[in-house]
Amino acid sequence: MGEKVVAGRFDLSDRQRYRDKLRRCLTGLERLLAEQRFDRPQNLMGLEIELNLVGTDGMPRMLNGEVLERIASRDFQTELAMFNLEVNIAPHRLGGRVFDRLAEELRTSLAYADRKAGEVDAGIVMIGILPTLDRDDLVSSNLSDVDRYTLLNDQIVAARGEDFVLDIDGVERLTCTSKSIAPEAACTSVQLHLQVTPGRFADVWNAAQAVAGVQIAVGANSPFLFGRELWCESRPPLFQQSTDTRPPELQAQGVRPRTWFGERWISSAYDLFEENLRYFPALLPICDEEDPLEVLDQGGVPSLAELVLHNGTVYRWNRPVYGIADGVPHLRVENRVLPAGPTITDVIANAAFYYGLVRALAEEPRPVWTRLPFEAAAANFDAACRYGIDARMVWPRRGRHGGTVEVDAVTLVRDELLPLADAGLAGWGVEPADRDLYLGVIEERCRRRANGASWQAATFHRAREAGLSRDAALAATTRRYGELMRQGEPVHTWPVGLPEPVPLG
Repeated sequence: MGEKVVAGRFDLSDRQRYRDKLRRCLTGLERLLAEQRFDRPQNLMGLEIELNLVGTDGMPRMLNGEVLERIASRDFQTELAMFNLEVNIAPHRLGGRVFDRLAEELRTSLAYADRKAGEVDAGIVMIGILPTLDRDDLVSSNLSDVDRYTLLNDQIVAARGEDFVLDIDGVERLTCTSKSIAPEAACTSVQLHLQVTPGRFADVWNAAQAVAGVQIAVGANSPFLFGRELWCESRPPLFQQSTDTRPPELQAQGVRPRTWFGERWISSAYDLFEENLRYFPALLPICDEEDPLEVLDQGGVPSLAELVLHNGTVYRWNRPVYGIADGVPHLRVENRVLPAGPTITDVIANAAFYYGLVRALAEEPRPVWTRLPFEAAAANFDAACRYGIDARMVWPRRGRHGGTVEVDAVTLVRDELLPLADAGLAGWGVEPADRDLYLGVIEERCRRRANGASWQAATFHRAREAGLSRDAALAATTRRYGELMRQGEPVHTWPVGLPEPVPLG
């Protein structure tokens, strides 16, 4: 969401002009695909992590402007609210010891950022939703001072025409309203990018959709919001409801939400961009001067600026991305499923599992999406968000008989998907040391049935049993999480509960 956009008002003609321009961009994309103008295989991956600024008391700190000034690095940028930052890691070629190199880069970057945040009495915490956030923290006055966020908020609020309703029924139930999209800022995520050729795009995207539920099951890290224990991964329902442009009447008519899992397997990247135009009205009808078809006629590469901007306002969990590098267009699958954290080792383990798995599944002779109904993949995603490591999944039955079977997520991962992920990483040329280390983290989470969400919930309940109030237990859990996060051992090794107080004297 960090693109520079100039705030302004739109008149009635802007939307029609933008719609016409979007159609020209889509035609331009179709021509680029037909003319095979896209980059050759590069095996490139990229990584973005959204972060929280937290005080020593475990509470959010609205200081991203001051912290970014001190960090003074283009690798770090603002996110939606003033307690958010984002770090971007430069693209890496998959292969060798790439995951160890990524882990070291992240340790160096985040340690530096944490030191700089410390200069204003804050620290950096990687977590899906900060447990100590209060409704008063997530208001429009705490949105980052960036035109794009203000304009996006104004347009989504105008499209909806009434307050946003948050209603999430999990271990406990949360119901409240908001006058802005600010609650969406509670969702801090990891985005995994994979550059793919047009010919491979559909297979990779379909594979990513098929395993989204599994990613959440092993990686859930967002059980709390506004003092309530909700789903193991509460980001997806929160994100959908806090950006929902549909009043109840449009929801009842079956109009699609802008935060969307999707509804079908695809055969081309074009399918996704075309759906985005067909189903979703423009939120930011800002037109670029470029005519993409004239640029193509002259042998150039169009930026497709309107298509890129519109695509950024449709929040698919696996999003198609069009980009240009060194004058050559390329396509990426942006996987937006995972929460941030808990540790760098956990983030890299989640990434290794994903990149290995999508490669292996995309190359299977009988692809999983030909044997799994799309509705089952969507239901798996929902079940994993609710139940995390204890979720049950529907998955194609092994062997000749076909059909599907319901299975524990941990059993599916350990018996079937981890070997596939290992084979996929080997296909990328990743060395055995990296494969064993990071896939071993996923295996241990499954063996112990432990992830960030289970640790947070168990530690919170221990604190409550020890006599702490709800707010004090959430703050203590957050502080302990931050301590263990900085120590860096993966979450399945974390001791549940708060440390025993040291006796005096």
